[in-house]
Amino acid sequence: MGASQGKQSGSEGKGSSSISSDLSSSTDQTSTKAQKNVATSEDSDVSMRTLSTPSPALILPRSSPALFNGSSVSFAPETVGLTYPQRGMCQSKDQHQGAPIDMLPDHAFLQIFAHLPTNQLCRCARVCRRWYNLAWDPRLWRTVRLTGDVAHVDRALRVLTRRLCQDTPNVCLTVEMVVLNGCRRLTDRGLYTVAQCCPELRRLDLAGCYNVSNEAVFEVVSRCPNLEHLDVSGCSKVTCISLTREASIKLSPLHGQQISIRYLDMSDCFALEDEGLHIIAAHCTQLTHLYLRRCVRLTDEGLRFLVIYCPAVRELSVSDCRFISDFGLREIAKLDVHLRYLSIAHCGRITDVGVRYIAKYCSRLRYLNARGCEGLTDHGIEHLAKSCPKLKSLDIGKCPLVSDAGLEVLALNCFNLKRLSLKACESITGRGLQVVAANCFDLQLLNVQDCDVSLDALRFVKRHCKRCIIEHTNPAFF
Repeated sequence: MGASQGKQSGSEGKGSSSISSDLSSSTDQTSTKAQKNVATSEDSDVSMRTLSTPSPALILPRSSPALFNGSSVSFAPETVGLTYPQRGMCQSKDQHQGAPIDMLPDHAFLQIFAHLPTNQLCRCARVCRRWYNLAWDPRLWRTVRLTGDVAHVDRALRVLTRRLCQDTPNVCLTVEMVVLNGCRRLTDRGLYTVAQCCPELRRLDLAGCYNVSNEAVFEVVSRCPNLEHLDVSGCSKVTCISLTREASIKLSPLHGQQISIRYLDMSDCFALEDEGLHIIAAHCTQLTHLYLRRCVRLTDEGLRFLVIYCPAVRELSVSDCRFISDFGLREIAKLDVHLRYLSIAHCGRITDVGVRYIAKYCSRLRYLNARGCEGLTDHGIEHLAKSCPKLKSLDIGKCPLVSDAGLEVLALNCFNLKRLSLKACESITGRGLQVVAANCFDLQLLNVQDCDVSLDALRFVKRHCKRCIIEHTNPAFF
């Protein structure tokens, strides 16, 4: 970052400075003070020169603040090398002003910049003209990531997309992923900007953006035909259930058009109901991963629509959906051998009957979370173990009716079990654990917190499953 490059940066000052000032207004209004770049001391025989890394203030306008973070950029000079020229030799001006980092080739800078988050990449664009050109290289802008409580996030998105659209007017052809998790101040206006300017978008994460509504999400889905991954967990306004005339008009263009979304997370969308799930399933027929945790208004009827339209679902979570019962599991079982992952945790209406349906038809199930299903007994575990021998992870914590008898059947059939949670299972003793340890040698995690198991049983597990991490509440075992 030599002084020569600092001078050159003046020619691009308008582009870089305007973008930086727009973005930075969201967090800080402090300015940096210029510091000396080169300190020299000479005597009569030998001159010694100290090379220092330049402060951004040497290059930026005096009024340009930092981006996004709450503090301005102000770096004290850092000694990076000492040069002792030979007596009598004439040193060129370029030799005096060069900085070691300037010797790196462009591809090395790109490799470094590729690991920076969006806000720091924007800061790098303010250092000098060379860094400005490199920081805005399209190859670095496949992902836009602004997470946390970013002030004026709508404006930041508008400024970013405006700069990225310079080469291709009105569209950012390079952006494939936008992550805005936790941006509580994001509104529909910011999401409209993404929808209009990022037609090649493949992934959009909006977890916790509770000010986003149905209309904005619909705009993204309509304008981004390649969108495959959508996370709107915690977006309480996203319901897709309105039956008003206006909503019907907005949904009409989607009839006959299939949305390419494969991964959809709508956890904590409390207002989602069966009709909303019906609309989603009817148009997202390629879904393979669907997470509906704590969507407390869903019932068995919604799952019936899901199975009809989305037969390829591999992972499904309906945990904490209190109205899901054995009838809902009967519908889920129609997913057949496609289903690999199922979470029904804390669904209090589920019993052995529903688990028997899953065991009978979903023989390739690998993961089952049935924590808190108090109606589950040893009979359900027996059907599961015999029909799903490739089971790798099972959580039956807080199932008081599961005892050592169920564990023995599980251990004798599911040899590939790697994770087992028995937390707060009142009927489990050390005898059941010993059978598990003697047959499931690949066990990697065992949770027996709040279980009545002896110290000898824990030592037996540790001796036979050497790689197993045991989570327990026995103070004598360590």
